[in-house]
Amino acid sequence: MRARPETSAAAAQQAAFAQALLHLDAPTPAGLTTYSEAEAARRFAVYRNNVRVSLVAALGARYPVVRRLVGAEFFDAAALLFIAQHPPTGPVLANYGAGFDAFLASFEPAADLPYLPDMAKLEWLRHRAFHAADADPIGIDRLAMLPPERLDTVRLALHPAVQFIVSPWPVLSIWTTNTEDDEVRPLGPEAGSESVLVTRPALQVLTQRLPAGADRLLAALADNAPLGAAVAAAVEAEPAFDIAGCLALLFSAGAIVGLTEGSRS
Repeated sequence: MRARPETSAAAAQQAAFAQALLHLDAPTPAGLTTYSEAEAARRFAVYRNNVRVSLVAALGARYPVVRRLVGAEFFDAAALLFIAQHPPTGPVLANYGAGFDAFLASFEPAADLPYLPDMAKLEWLRHRAFHAADADPIGIDRLAMLPPERLDTVRLALHPAVQFIVSPWPVLSIWTTNTEDDEVRPLGPEAGSESVLVTRPALQVLTQRLPAGADRLLAALADNAPLGAAVAAAVEAEPAFDIAGCLALLFSAGAIVGLTEGSRS
């Protein structure tokens, strides 16, 4: 069914209005006939500035450690460029900010801070975990009750908030010292790489360091692989993988919300 001309015109006007909000060099949209041309331009400039300030503030709240690492002036300039290139696509501000890590990876002024994209990714994962659905974690005793010969067929369901990142940089250590320490600890290249688990078993988002190979285990569990296959994937990546220690960490972090074995639960 073809759209009516007046509907198409209204949609085009709305699109032009939204585009002009996020670009300082865009002209004042036509159709603001209530005021004189000069007054319409002045009022629209104020409104446009308020929208941009609100979006920059939202990104700053979403990425507080990134903002602290680069400073407010640098962050706000980068945020404005990100907003122009990646405007909101929906009305819910809590959903805005995805892709900032990829933007920073190609942002030349940040090239001397190679860990910055992974820090942004970690902060976005924390944000996603905070807004994830609720679920009740189960205890490791559910797993301990099964005889060893049946463990390979068990499937473990992950909490909806579970996220993880594997980084060549000490992202968790950088995040921790910038959020919890009175004085930020300097971290050099010797700090090494870190894999991080993000979850939210109750009301608080948790971040914990994962042992090597745990990312393979989590990825397999997320694909509904049985525990035996998930452990095999982890051991393939890390022959010294600590199976018991990793499972204890996942259960204690509230990352597991279901256990099934065939048709049994």
